[in-house]
Amino acid sequence: MRYSRAFIPTLRETPSEAQAISHQLMLRAGLIRPLAAGVYSFLPLGWRVMQKVMRVIREEMDAIGGQEFHFPALNPVEIWQQTGRVDTMGDVLFHIKNREGLLLAPTHEEVVAFHARQHIKSYKDLPQIWYQIQPKFRNEPRPRFGVLRGRQFTMKDSYSLDATWEGLDISYEKHAHAYRRIFQRCGLRFFVVGASSGAMGGSLSQEFMVESPAGEDTCAVCSQCDYAANAEVARSAVDPTPRMPDSQPLERFPTPGVRSIDDLVHRFALPEERCAKALLYIADGRPVMVLLRGNDELNEVKLQAVLGAISLRPASPEELRNYTGASAGSIGPVDLPTPMLIVADERLRDANELVSGANSDGYHYRHIDLQRDCRIDLYADVRTVQMGEPCPECKAPLRIVRAIEVGHIFKLGTKYSEALGAMFLDEHGRECPIIMGSYGIGVERIIAAFIEQNHDERGICWIPTIAPFHVHLVALALERDEAVRQTADTLYEQLGQAGIEVLYDDRNESAGVKFNDADLLGLPLQLIVGPRTVGSGLVEVKERRSDRRHYVAPEQVVETVQRLLAQLSEAGCEIAS
Repeated sequence: MRYSRAFIPTLRETPSEAQAISHQLMLRAGLIRPLAAGVYSFLPLGWRVMQKVMRVIREEMDAIGGQEFHFPALNPVEIWQQTGRVDTMGDVLFHIKNREGLLLAPTHEEVVAFHARQHIKSYKDLPQIWYQIQPKFRNEPRPRFGVLRGRQFTMKDSYSLDATWEGLDISYEKHAHAYRRIFQRCGLRFFVVGASSGAMGGSLSQEFMVESPAGEDTCAVCSQCDYAANAEVARSAVDPTPRMPDSQPLERFPTPGVRSIDDLVHRFALPEERCAKALLYIADGRPVMVLLRGNDELNEVKLQAVLGAISLRPASPEELRNYTGASAGSIGPVDLPTPMLIVADERLRDANELVSGANSDGYHYRHIDLQRDCRIDLYADVRTVQMGEPCPECKAPLRIVRAIEVGHIFKLGTKYSEALGAMFLDEHGRECPIIMGSYGIGVERIIAAFIEQNHDERGICWIPTIAPFHVHLVALALERDEAVRQTADTLYEQLGQAGIEVLYDDRNESAGVKFNDADLLGLPLQLIVGPRTVGSGLVEVKERRSDRRHYVAPEQVVETVQRLLAQLSEAGCEIAS
């Protein structure tokens, strides 16, 4: 491609609305342009990267026996109602107002189960792996960070259909292996975490994460072993609250103006570990009290999973007073005026000598014994893991990091097949629900995550596998030096004939403009042809990432470029692994 004929609208200044590095560089390098909040057009250079990434995905999915489909983005709302996800996904779904009964699909589990019901009749028809790469639509309330959180995005979603749970295990592991291959080939340094299945449902899920300040997920990662988990499910080996030898008589005492655990600790010289923070939540319309130790933070995703609730939210100030008779900071598990479920964090199991609110503003109880003075319906891990807490596997300190989710795999089980009647006859003639798995990859997220990890102060540093072009041919002083033009034209033709993708900067621009654009676009190799090098009978080959330079004769350029591209491709996979 000749630069003079290409549409590559680079920007010199960083757009003010772009916060993430990937967003800034994708705009500046002319990969994307915004159309609406959370909606982006991919320009020719960016679309070439998209196609490269999708090619890698297709090759790895085909390698595990996947068959590519193309399902409609418009879905009948009825099949989503049958699985209950119209309610669980809520406002994330785009409904078509002028065509009642249709919505824009954010994923396709329902559609897969619908078609499986039509055609899968026997265990002999299984297993199957179906996949597609297609635009998805989610009504994100706060689209941000460019393509990392958008309202329209491209996803590879695949689905396994099995007759047995052992078959699901095999399909799941095939996808896990394929995902590792995809992310390694795309040059990502990633880690795998246990995760919440959320509205998807199912028995097990894992996320593939790329550490980045632009990430919207929080993960706990061990500094020594392989333990890693999304904060939604992360555990640590923090010490429980020890039970004291004696329980003193329950005592109600005045605490005027106390609104927090810190107030209790500082004003009354109480140990933080003996304070039980009480929170009130509304789960599926019913009040639930949650107890946490000291300043531990509630993990709402854990609580929702423990309760099996479809909806969960903090109680309003009015609800707090109606259900407990007090305001925030003065509620507790003793003498609750309204019967309700009480859930305590595992860290407080059977603890005594605690302090908590008395359900009366300005008063607390001390010497609370959870075995003696109140009813705890359920102990569960509902707290959020904090930086430096011991790993649950090896006790080394945990790191809490921000990360970008680039892939997510789920063992769905029979949730969707049972809801939509996708059944088959087993070898004994019994009717059984198809056992499903679901596996997603965000294509744009791979690109953005790569840029987050592979850039410098000058621009992007691509690897050959997903670079829009392999070589940036920079010709200097074309308008006044015919020898430079002839050499550059010849190299352009020779490289193209060898199957090497070249962006040939044949513009009548200054050397500074051309070099700045070359570094911004970040193609793996730069081939520099100018009066000085041509006059000495050499061509300069520069590796963009390392700035390493090679000077070779024109007749050696093709062989040198092929060798360097192979080395850079191998190095990209090694870095990722």
